[in-house]
Amino acid sequence: MSAQSLHRSTTELLTGWQAPDPHQDSLRHTVLAFLAAAPRGCLRESAAGHITASTIVINAARTHVLLTLHPRVGKWIQLGGHCEDTDETIADVATREAREESGIAGLDVVPELVQIHTHPITCSLGVPTRHLDLRFAAFAADNADGTLPAIVRSDESVDLDWWPIDALPENTEHPAIPALIDAALSAASGR
Repeated sequence: MSAQSLHRSTTELLTGWQAPDPHQDSLRHTVLAFLAAAPRGCLRESAAGHITASTIVINAARTHVLLTLHPRVGKWIQLGGHCEDTDETIADVATREAREESGIAGLDVVPELVQIHTHPITCSLGVPTRHLDLRFAAFAADNADGTLPAIVRSDESVDLDWWPIDALPENTEHPAIPALIDAALSAASGR
């Protein structure tokens, strides 16, 4: 990995992305402007803000979503996190984080961007910063008997569970997670 390869892949992804609505297009332009001013903006060392990548994991039958109870956020959210030294592209970040946090080794993230989200947070830097989160989707194969894929909670999560898409837990991050699920399902409708 290099800061340059992550920066380049993120810029290329955003430049070619057809945002689904004016709000997402505005965020696309905002993140591109940030990247133009911050050559190392994909790395967590960028205290003013940095790029992160996350993945909403949905089962193949599209009936359940895998969410993590995040220790800092205190709500059920999608899987994801910071860019690391081993990541070549921003899609690699999303894939690695989803695999690490779900325990699903063969999970493949769809390489097309689904959504952009920005939020203030005090992350592992220990100071207030902003995450410019690029959100992807992954569809996990159900077991042959129709049951949901087995998962393994990582140390980065308070809890990890499959939830029916139409019955999310009360402390799900609203409206962000339902909107992300809808965006993922809409983007995957042709798959």
